[in-house]
Amino acid sequence: MIGGSAGSFQVVASILGSLPKNYELPIFLCLHRLKHVRTGFVEVLSLKSAIPVIEPYDKEPIKPGRAYLAPANYHMYIELGNKFALSTEAPLNHSRPSIDLSFVTAAQVYRNKLVGIILSGANKDGAYGLKKVAEYGGTTIVQDPNTCEVRTMTEAALQMGNVNHIFSIDKIASFVANLKAI
Repeated sequence: MIGGSAGSFQVVASILGSLPKNYELPIFLCLHRLKHVRTGFVEVLSLKSAIPVIEPYDKEPIKPGRAYLAPANYHMYIELGNKFALSTEAPLNHSRPSIDLSFVTAAQVYRNKLVGIILSGANKDGAYGLKKVAEYGGTTIVQDPNTCEVRTMTEAALQMGNVNHIFSIDKIASFVANLKAI
C-alpha cells in the first residue's frame, strides 16, 4: 500500500517502472489528486508500468500482479475476502481518497503481510494509517524527507512513530520490486 500527495507522482512512476512483468503481488495506490479530473492518471502510470494499472470498482476482487489506484474522489477500502469497497463518505484530513482509511483497512486485512509506504505530500494524511500498519505487524517505510518535494506527510509519519525504514526513492523502488508473496 503506497500513499502520497504533492510530489509523489514521479516516485510512484519510478516504483511502477521498477517492477518486472511477472510481479506477483497487488500494489495499492492511494494518491491525492484533483477530484474532478477523472482521466489521465491511470494512462500515464500505465506507460511507466509493466503491470496493469487499474482504478478498481466497488466489490472488485483483488488480483495479484496489478497496481490498483484509488479512484478520484472515492475512499478506497480493502475488505475481508480480498476485495475493494469504494465510498463517497466525507473527506478525512481534507482528502478523498483518504490514505489513512486505505491503510487502516488494508492493515486489518493483511496484518503482518502488508507493507505500508508514505511518500511526499502536503498534509498529514497517512501518518495515522502507517502507525496502524505497524500495530498490525506490517512493515512501514517512509520516503526520506530530504528527497521529498513536500516533506509534511513524511515528517508527520515519522513523528507518529513505528517506522521501520526511511528510504531514498531508488531504495523504495528496489524494495518493492524485490518483494515476494508469502
